[in-house]
Amino acid sequence: MAQKPHSLLGKFLLWRAKNIPQDRFVLILSIIVGLIAGLVAVVLKNTTHFIQELIHSGYLNQYFNVYYFLFPIVGVALTLLVKRWIRVPVGEGIPSALFAISRRSGFIKPHKMFASIITSVFTVGFGGSVGLEGPTVSTGSAIGSNLGRLMHLNYRQRILMIGCATAGAIASIFNAPIAAIIFTIEIFSLDLTLVSLVPLLLASVSGAVTSIFIQGNDSLFQYASLDPFRVEDLPWYGLLGVFTALVSVYFNKVYFFFDDYFTKISSKWKKLILGGIALGLSIWLIPPLYGEGFETINALLNGDVLSVVKESFLFQKYEGPYVIMILLLGLVFVKILAAVFTMGAGGVGGIFAPSLFVGSALGFVFAFIIVEFGIGDINTTNFALVGMAGLMAGVLHAPLTAIFMIAEITSGYNLFIPLMAVSTISYLVTRNLMPFSIYNMQLAKRGELITHNKDHAILTLLSLKKVIEDDFKKVSPEMNLGELVKVVSRSRRNLFPVIDADDALVGVLTLDDFRGIMFESERYEETFVSELMSPPPAIIESEENMNEVMKKFQSTGAWNLPVVENGKYIGFVSKSKLFSVYRRKLMEFG
Repeated sequence: MAQKPHSLLGKFLLWRAKNIPQDRFVLILSIIVGLIAGLVAVVLKNTTHFIQELIHSGYLNQYFNVYYFLFPIVGVALTLLVKRWIRVPVGEGIPSALFAISRRSGFIKPHKMFASIITSVFTVGFGGSVGLEGPTVSTGSAIGSNLGRLMHLNYRQRILMIGCATAGAIASIFNAPIAAIIFTIEIFSLDLTLVSLVPLLLASVSGAVTSIFIQGNDSLFQYASLDPFRVEDLPWYGLLGVFTALVSVYFNKVYFFFDDYFTKISSKWKKLILGGIALGLSIWLIPPLYGEGFETINALLNGDVLSVVKESFLFQKYEGPYVIMILLLGLVFVKILAAVFTMGAGGVGGIFAPSLFVGSALGFVFAFIIVEFGIGDINTTNFALVGMAGLMAGVLHAPLTAIFMIAEITSGYNLFIPLMAVSTISYLVTRNLMPFSIYNMQLAKRGELITHNKDHAILTLLSLKKVIEDDFKKVSPEMNLGELVKVVSRSRRNLFPVIDADDALVGVLTLDDFRGIMFESERYEETFVSELMSPPPAIIESEENMNEVMKKFQSTGAWNLPVVENGKYIGFVSKSKLFSVYRRKLMEFG
């Protein structure tokens, strides 16, 4: 007879199992996760702004040159000290959640519930040119994952809790609950079914309500007015879609180039010096790059271009529209550099806010140039908002998120047609040049990316090491037929790996290879395994992903393939075992 659980949690789980159906319990958890994620977003945002206000106050504001150059470096240095204190790695928010889904069965380490929040406060609070959305999603996802683990949820439900946390966080930050759900589905490749949609709806609403309850119904982006959509402006929107796509490709290329560069530097303090100086110079030359940049976005949306450029020494020395254009283009092309330098130096943040920043600057300068040169008469606010959608669609590969987020931010559908046009063009062009988004490029290179392709997703979730069978009897090439027959008598398999003295695989031997002579005792001493063995049809490396493994099975038609690690034999993968595990994972995934 099973013992009754004595712990409080055990008693609760037993009571819950008897009184609350599992699907209803998941709905309750989704609300809790959404509330927590919304609260995390509010706390992180307000704490960061509190630090920024402390820094802005007093006599420091009079010395903006030193202020803009020095304080971002101080913030990154404090971030490194916090990392050293907590003694755990702090990865990027959304990519780390994607990795947990694809390779850790939805389990996120507990330290991620607080690590990103603490470090990003110092990075962004002191002026690091990154966003808080990534750390917020990372923290919320970790809370959702660990709550699911605590409540003994299965894999599919744990993934759903991660999605609920993401939806709650995004809804809380932008007050855009519909866009938050779409973002979660697009980025995390969740299936759009009632089983997943209802919890996401509850979590998103919970996150948005939490934000509204604590800090009111103020929108993150504020602007005076929008012009209604005119059909004659459609060619300009189409051209903007192409430009946002090209800048999105630039965004991705620059990000991964400098990410690889800083990854090769082993010393954290050398990264701080190189990245910090580059970051400080970037912000000193173009002060609006300081921090997340939402104040700059709002200034551009209201056409207040002078407040954006006035603090730059370039504008103070050389006034005029051409200097304004140069500084605005600097916002477009240097913002991504500032973001990469921030993270390369050791800071913690996300690229969601930088993509919005670059998009608004690109849309504004695009319209500003057209109006300034008398080419056309278009509204800069309209194009700044639509430019934000274009960059989101291109950089994040999330066109639907881009459309609905800007539509919700504008509280109407006046720009719905241009939003759809620009987002679609940007996404299609970028997708053709960059097959993967900035979030999933590294996972895609390793074949660990979850996609909406169900077959590919399930193969990604499978672990090669869990399907390796190592109960095959090994034989050596020097073994004679008599010794081989003795091995066969003790084996339950009809396949034998041929291994040399260094444990390296030199061939394979099947029972069919010597069945005809195994009872000819006169050949026992004169026939050797080296004469009977044959090379395997293919060899699987232990680090290969399951998609590559399946391709080898399909191309060879083999039923068993050997697995090696650093040239040494470790076992076989059988097609029957693979199909059995695949079927179980398919049932779990669906």
